[in-house]
Amino acid sequence: MIIFGTSVYLYQLAILMLTCRHCGNPAAHTVTKYVTKFTLFFVPLFPISTKFAIQCTFCGMEQEVPKEWAEQSQAQAAGAPGGEAYGQAEQAYQHPGA
Repeated sequence: MIIFGTSVYLYQLAILMLTCRHCGNPAAHTVTKYVTKFTLFFVPLFPISTKFAIQCTFCGMEQEVPKEWAEQSQAQAAGAPGGEAYGQAEQAYQHPGA
């Protein structure tokens, strides 16, 4: 018997202060990278797809963004006063819904 499937991993790239397009409140927004990986016997082997999204911490609205925008936001947050962007080490968290 062969057990295979997919798992989704989250990488928090940065936290930015922006005005939300949905609720209009100035709030922190997390820039997140979602990586779907093929698994064989519960061992992640290789990435199948990658998405980037931004989520408002006030209302929870999430919107998919282009890769270039996410990378530019990460670089901008790293250059901000106070040093590195939050989550710069790219810790992986497995998505609970996968």
